[in-house]
Amino acid sequence: MMKMIIQKKSLAQEVADTLQHSIERGVFAINEKLPTEPELMQKFGVGRSTIREAIKYLSQLGFVNVQQGVGTFIISHSSNSILDEKIERADFADIFEVRQLLELKIVEKAASNRTTTHLKKMKKKLAERKQYGESGDMLRCITADIDFHILVAESCGNAILYQLYKTMSAHVSKFFSTLYKDTSTFTESQDIHEDLLQAISDKNAEKASKIAAKIIGRI
Repeated sequence: MMKMIIQKKSLAQEVADTLQHSIERGVFAINEKLPTEPELMQKFGVGRSTIREAIKYLSQLGFVNVQQGVGTFIISHSSNSILDEKIERADFADIFEVRQLLELKIVEKAASNRTTTHLKKMKKKLAERKQYGESGDMLRCITADIDFHILVAESCGNAILYQLYKTMSAHVSKFFSTLYKDTSTFTESQDIHEDLLQAISDKNAEKASKIAAKIIGRI
């Protein structure tokens, strides 16, 4: 008989789930601002990084929009529901297979369509990934890693590919939180991520695709 693996939820996932249920029940109106980070920290008894990770999940699922310096606003009472529910129930081998197919096409198109602004944002996220990886800050390291790949997807110029990848990333982020116990995997793969950014910057689609395949093969 095949054994079932029950993944333990992180604090961030539990906070996100609680907020998600409140949003789905209409506790918050569309365009209403969520409580501030300090208020949510006090309400849930958790740290700032946990709240930020929870908000990140909700953003990736299409519930909220984060406006830097302004606040986090409700944009939908439902997630990318049908697709999201299917992904939630899927085996992670299937999720990563789809992610790999998406990623290979995305980096190929990103190498052709990226802008200077995209490159600057990607470079910043890789710097954060390195910083948090070296300091052992797991949640922020995962967030920076996911954000980097989402920015690559955004730069590909295909809105559907971008949205599909963004939806997948919310679940990949949760999986990373349960799979990895420290940041060593992220520090060890920093150089190859830098290589990917360079290939995209050089508009070398073939090289970018090969590097992306190696990155996914490491997971």
